[in-house]
Amino acid sequence: MKFQLEFTDPKSKARAGTIKTDHGDIETPIFMPVGTAGSVKAVHQRELTYDVKAQIILGNTYHLYLRPGLDILERAGGLHKFNGWSKPILTDSGGYQVFSLSGTNKITEKGVIFKSHIDGSKHIFSPENVMDIQRVIGADIIMAFDECTPYPCEYVYAQNSMHMTHRWLERCIAQFDSTEGKYGYSQTLFPIVQGSVYKDLRVQSAEFIASCGREGNAIGGLSVGEPAEMMYEMTELVTDILPKDKPRYLMGVGTPANILECIALGVDMFDCVMPTRNARNGMLFTTEGIINIRNEKWKDDFSAIDLGIDSYVSSFYSKAYLRHLVISKEILGAQIASIHNLSFYLWLVGQAREKIKSGEFSSWKNVMVEKVSRRL
Repeated sequence: MKFQLEFTDPKSKARAGTIKTDHGDIETPIFMPVGTAGSVKAVHQRELTYDVKAQIILGNTYHLYLRPGLDILERAGGLHKFNGWSKPILTDSGGYQVFSLSGTNKITEKGVIFKSHIDGSKHIFSPENVMDIQRVIGADIIMAFDECTPYPCEYVYAQNSMHMTHRWLERCIAQFDSTEGKYGYSQTLFPIVQGSVYKDLRVQSAEFIASCGREGNAIGGLSVGEPAEMMYEMTELVTDILPKDKPRYLMGVGTPANILECIALGVDMFDCVMPTRNARNGMLFTTEGIINIRNEKWKDDFSAIDLGIDSYVSSFYSKAYLRHLVISKEILGAQIASIHNLSFYLWLVGQAREKIKSGEFSSWKNVMVEKVSRRL
């Protein structure tokens, strides 16, 4: 993987660049739709490509390991061939599932012992086997195994967790560098900065991760309940330390406003389940603000969902029709809303890139943050 930094905004830390992988180029800043179990919920690969215009999607190591399982994925030739997605894929390490399923796991220096949410069977994730699992899944970008601390979190716990994450990273790197990909293309390992919301820990972790010299770096353990301003403060601390010539990935973030603010702080890559999860509940993100399509006010609004973005779904279907589908619990409603929200997110980061290139990002961002945050 190679990263070429192409433009910087004169009034912020926003950047535009290109990540080159064996499955294609990724223009940054970029949003990555989340495909937990090998699919972005309710969205065909065709629609991801041509309507959403996604350039990279995510897979989830924990879920894919449990189902369909490594044997099926390896026999298929990896996740790309299994799900028919020909562009880049990133897989998380399972560290976040360790955090979110904390009631059924045990964290040790060796790794994490956990029970399957499917059948209760016992498994272990270690830094070594998580590298091997992601090799089998076949993602272009694979994440180091880490512990994602909760918020709030005691300082001593966050400190001990960070140091363990660093020790795990050294084991991840050793395992990754001593193995090869299985399917004839290159894979890249991203370390993850931790440290909760403590400035000294974040600085220490960012310096350690930067010293590892990998092709890209991630920021984890944020957007887990802390105030947005605290998230921005931690993000800026870290981006000021991570190498400028490597892509920076802020994991699990967030709202359209969060993304714009963090682009301004020097982040290049984002992912979040919000656009699809909220879509299935009737919440739409648009160029004019946030719509709860279930509200009575949209019942006879026959205007397009959003003419402001280049999306067939968003310009073809009306708000009234989508409301009818959602209220009727028709599956098509979840599909249209999901495609629209993802199209909006990809439009937003695409616009950010154009504004960075033209030197207008900062003034545009300030206007857009207000627009995309208001309720309609």
